[in-house]
Amino acid sequence: MLSVNQLTVSYGQVPVFNDLTVNFNSGKITGIIGPNGAGKSTLIKAILGLVKSTSGEVSYQKQPLKKIQKHIAYVEQRKDLDLSFPIDVFDLVLTGTYGKLGLFKSPDKNAVNSCQRAIEQVGLTEFSHRQIGNLSGGQLQRAFVARAIVQKAEVIVLDEPFVGIDLQSETAIMAIMKQWKLENKTIIVVHHDLNKVSSYFDDLVIMNHGLIDFGPTQQVYNAKNIGQAFSADLSSVLFNQKEADNREFTH
Repeated sequence: MLSVNQLTVSYGQVPVFNDLTVNFNSGKITGIIGPNGAGKSTLIKAILGLVKSTSGEVSYQKQPLKKIQKHIAYVEQRKDLDLSFPIDVFDLVLTGTYGKLGLFKSPDKNAVNSCQRAIEQVGLTEFSHRQIGNLSGGQLQRAFVARAIVQKAEVIVLDEPFVGIDLQSETAIMAIMKQWKLENKTIIVVHHDLNKVSSYFDDLVIMNHGLIDFGPTQQVYNAKNIGQAFSADLSSVLFNQKEADNREFTH
């Protein structure tokens, strides 16, 4: 379990959230949802130590998270990447092996083979030597997922992985996340499409400048919580439609 205990993050004098406590379970795909600016990306960056927290702590299996950095994979948002960087798909994926290399050592044949298998797994073999700026949104996300595969991490964090990508890529990435789930890894996904929450996530964290609720998706993804996080109007649209779909299915 990855535990966040009483975490507070502020930008200057403006708090993003205060005393946030939440747990992420191994063997589960956990979604983080909330409106734009709710603090979702800030939360995962604070967990990863990329954003400084004012107070609180983050631990994994009762160890400080900074002690297991080599066992964490992070797939950033496309907008946060420098796509002009002169690196192709294969070399990008190969960087996923660097954390486990000894000092002054280069990736060996096993690392190269692992990269080739991961690239094949995400369906990018023919793009292995394409510069990352020349990939589509879906291809780029699959390349970063391939890098996470070769990292063999215990905790995988993905920030909005489905934004601006094609359905084929989304399906491929979900299949890999389900495989990670079977391997008892901890998968954390910042997500925006509320229509897919129930089918994608085992657990759910709902935020709006603080924690609204967290737990099994079937329990916390409800009209009250969505209304509190987003708006009563959106909640009404989502859950009236859900009830209508259920009635149609039962008939």
